[in-house]
Amino acid sequence: MSNVNVSAAQMPADVIHVDRYTSGLVGPSLGMLGPLRPGGHIVTQTPPGCWSPMITPEFHGGHEVTVPVAIEGAQIGDAVVLYLEHVQAASDVSSSGVGSAIDGRYMGDPFVAKRCQNCGAESPDSYIEGIGPDAVRCRQCGAPASPFNFRHAYTCVLDREHGVALTVPEDVAAQTAANARQLHASPEHAKAHSILSFAAGNMPGVVTRVMPFLGNIGTTPSCDMPDSHNAGDFGAFLVDAPHEYGMSRDALLRHKTDGHMDCAQVREGAVLICPVKVDGAGVYLGDMHAMQGNGEVAGHATDVTSDVRLRVELIKGLCLDGPILLPVMEDLPPLARPVTAPMRAQALALAARYGADIPLEDNAPITFIGSGTTLNEATQNGLERAAAVTGLSVDEVRNRATICGSIEIGRLPGVVKVGFLCPLDILDRIGLGGVVRAQYGLA
Repeated sequence: MSNVNVSAAQMPADVIHVDRYTSGLVGPSLGMLGPLRPGGHIVTQTPPGCWSPMITPEFHGGHEVTVPVAIEGAQIGDAVVLYLEHVQAASDVSSSGVGSAIDGRYMGDPFVAKRCQNCGAESPDSYIEGIGPDAVRCRQCGAPASPFNFRHAYTCVLDREHGVALTVPEDVAAQTAANARQLHASPEHAKAHSILSFAAGNMPGVVTRVMPFLGNIGTTPSCDMPDSHNAGDFGAFLVDAPHEYGMSRDALLRHKTDGHMDCAQVREGAVLICPVKVDGAGVYLGDMHAMQGNGEVAGHATDVTSDVRLRVELIKGLCLDGPILLPVMEDLPPLARPVTAPMRAQALALAARYGADIPLEDNAPITFIGSGTTLNEATQNGLERAAAVTGLSVDEVRNRATICGSIEIGRLPGVVKVGFLCPLDILDRIGLGGVVRAQYGLA
């Protein structure tokens, strides 16, 4: 495995600019930049994820995330709070679609263990020649070497200023393929080939909205693993896998931090609270999508280069197994939105109508991320995480998610969002009361 070879500086910084990437891996052996002082900022550009790393044989994961940043004072059992202050797309064009792995060009997992079908080289160096699905070539023998191809795919041009995107026909896609890295705005030190080189054009004329978000963001897992597999669904491919990153199911559950969420609500203005499973936390990010509905049902979405600035705070002793999300207000499910003053007045009047003297609960929204091999397993995981952190019973969490919350799909096959209104005294006790009040403008 390749090591990023970075080491922590002696003095903590208030701002850390990151322009290096990990070529598909996350984990303790990569080292960390920093440390960053709590309250400081990480500023970076992230390269396009998913399809671009997927077609690059050198990569051992499906994304190209930033080198992790150490947070001063962060220890195992703490949590870091990531405030997404600026999250914007930088690409002019993107491409994605439903794909298939090509037999003979990988061993066990095409995201992780790629090989040249012609000469047998494992994770070979490669280059781009021409356009189309055979454009990725093995540098050792010159044979086509991408382990994936498209079954149905599109190229999308973006008007970022006005928030509009349009899918284009094959002839226009071919024009963008000839200038792929520039139109994809790939950062200088990004190594993945641009998927624009495939010149996909199956679905022209579709107009949609640009709503960028980060698909993979969080903290370093406590063992090395492919970045795209740091979750309970994709991570299942590592269980007893025949390559160097294979592990047991128990090890996966213990080490992962669920950074790969693909939740469209992880966008500008949101707050993400992440577990610390290695000293320093190791905050990393990548895999920005230009837009995506709930579920990422195609398996992939419109990956783009991003411009990101996030502020990092530290909460001592908040032991989490996976992330907690505080979406922006408009992204909250209707039943999970804060109770307004008029609603409280109407509720008191309703209580009086029935002769009841009921003190109204003070509560606020909170969303727990759950992951697993299926949506049912992910839902149970999210419910259990919520109960473990709040001290509520799983049954009470189920009831709250039903009448004052929601269960929503983050990604198929197995990432969900368990959101509900949680009593503020509980949020205060676990150290999240101030963060939640500030996010939703509560007194």
